[in-house]
Amino acid sequence: MILACQNVTKSFGTNEIIRNASFHIEEREKAALIGINGAGKSTLLKIIIGEMSSDQGEVILAKGKTIGYLAQHQELSGHLTIYEEVLTSKQELIEMERKIRELEKSMKSCPKEELEQLLSSYNRLQHTFELMNGYAYRSEVTGVLKGLGFGESEFDKQISSLSGGQKTRVALGKLLLTKPDIILLDEPTNHLDMDSIAWLETYLMNYNGAVLIVSHDRYFLDRVVTKVVEIDNGKVTSFDGNYSSYSQKKAMIREAAYHAWFNQQQEIRHQEEVITKLRSFNREKSIRRAQSREKMLDKMEVLEKPTSVRSDMRISLEPRITSGNDVLTVEHLSKSFPGQMLFNDLNFEIKRQEKVALIGSNGTGKTTILKILNEVVKPDAGTFSLGSRVQIGYYDQEHQVLHMDKTIFQEISDEYPYLTNTEIRNVLAAFLFTNDDVFQPIHTLSGGERGRVSLAKLMLSNANFLILDEPTNHLDIVSKEILEAALRDYTGTVLYVSHDRYFINQTATRILELTNQNLVNYIGNYDYYLEKKEELTKIYAPEESPNASANTETELSSSKLDWKAQKEEQARQRKRENELKKTEKRIEELENRDSQIDEEMSRPEIATSAAECVKRSKEKAAIASELEILYEKWETLAE
Repeated sequence: MILACQNVTKSFGTNEIIRNASFHIEEREKAALIGINGAGKSTLLKIIIGEMSSDQGEVILAKGKTIGYLAQHQELSGHLTIYEEVLTSKQELIEMERKIRELEKSMKSCPKEELEQLLSSYNRLQHTFELMNGYAYRSEVTGVLKGLGFGESEFDKQISSLSGGQKTRVALGKLLLTKPDIILLDEPTNHLDMDSIAWLETYLMNYNGAVLIVSHDRYFLDRVVTKVVEIDNGKVTSFDGNYSSYSQKKAMIREAAYHAWFNQQQEIRHQEEVITKLRSFNREKSIRRAQSREKMLDKMEVLEKPTSVRSDMRISLEPRITSGNDVLTVEHLSKSFPGQMLFNDLNFEIKRQEKVALIGSNGTGKTTILKILNEVVKPDAGTFSLGSRVQIGYYDQEHQVLHMDKTIFQEISDEYPYLTNTEIRNVLAAFLFTNDDVFQPIHTLSGGERGRVSLAKLMLSNANFLILDEPTNHLDIVSKEILEAALRDYTGTVLYVSHDRYFINQTATRILELTNQNLVNYIGNYDYYLEKKEELTKIYAPEESPNASANTETELSSSKLDWKAQKEEQARQRKRENELKKTEKRIEELENRDSQIDEEMSRPEIATSAAECVKRSKEKAAIASELEILYEKWETLAE
């Protein structure tokens, strides 16, 4: 065991956030700390790290072990560059390297009688330096920075010029490189693109220490953690397994707890009715029996009602007007900013009822495409057109049209006066606004809270083409699941940018990846994208090489296939794969039947019957004829 919390309790005023929390983390264990927004996850991390005191209980860190912590927001400052700031995590090695160089200089000019002592110190220091991987620390720093999405051209940027998200990535890099025995991470994937998240997953899975992670990224948790610590209504419970395993166990436990509570409530009501009836007889015996039952009720340990599951909630999205089949057509779209080409000659279409995820690394231009489609930004070249009866609903965290003087409730009720109070409250609850939260004025909300109000408004609109920029940011897991269900059932069309791979897997019918200034189309969800990524990127968006040989001519010409050709080619490919499977299955069936006929004809009752022999001989001939055709077809498909 490396870390243990024992009976930790924390309240703010009369609000008890954490109650008697007890759990432990083993050495090298990777664990998740989960719960709805406001459950107390960040509070518990701060108590563990010592930034906040608990009301009671204690946190125990194993003797001699080190702990590191990454908060959601970082206040890095100063005039160091990104590379210099992260390099400070290797200060011990830098100092050791400096001493080694000093000893080398001293040994060149020192008297003979001192040389042996200096040489001994030098060898000892160099051995320690080597054991600590000192000769590779600079390349290690470079590797971590690149893994977290920083290009070498950004290494010289000053910390003071960075955004909040970039500062968090720098702080994460420093923390990983210090290699504490246990790392506490609060939403580490919030400012990472997909490639960086995949890199972090691999890094943490192979990390030699323990990790405790707060995250709403279910795909990430499924890949990394082997234990889930849940905070639910102040109570802390541990579950073995990843997030999916936890989710299944939690559903079973919640159902069992609800049935136990419900059955007990029925029993209490029954006993109360019997007591009332016995007292109504007004006889000494019946009154004594009523009193006996009352004592039994008083001694009963009444179960708490399990907390309601917001995942039972549903948001119903239904466009008022059905659009034409052709929703969006984009032709020859290009956009660049000074010194940076984002994309060039993009062509694609979106049809009615498609749910299309637009993905790619940070800075490739995904959000810019959405802004062009909403006429917030003008393209350098190219056009786009909307189909008949298409009405856009746009969610952009930077451009939220909200009335600052209204409350959250008024913002929704004034926009949709036909909704009942209950309907409005249900929708707002799905986006984390409950009880008196709905009466907060808009101007008092944080950026993330305003984003959730905007998203709630959009989900209620009559738009039939939703364009969403990072819709799951600032949502907890349950709210994401509500939104996923709503989008899956939505009969309109959706185009969205997201880094949430689990969300994409649940909602996307097609993926467009913006890479190497081109779009690559994947007719499937995120799992299909992972399967085909390497193959299709080489064909449709190869990296430019100044020394490309003549042998790449075919690939280069393929990369210039227009959108329709690319889509048709992939559809043909999937059709071919399905046809190949069907052919193989039919061949196997016929070959099995052919063998079966041979066995049947060797039986005496069949061999001595001319009619049965003729019947099976004809069937064998038909099988041979069909197999000949199928073998030829299989060869064609396989090629």
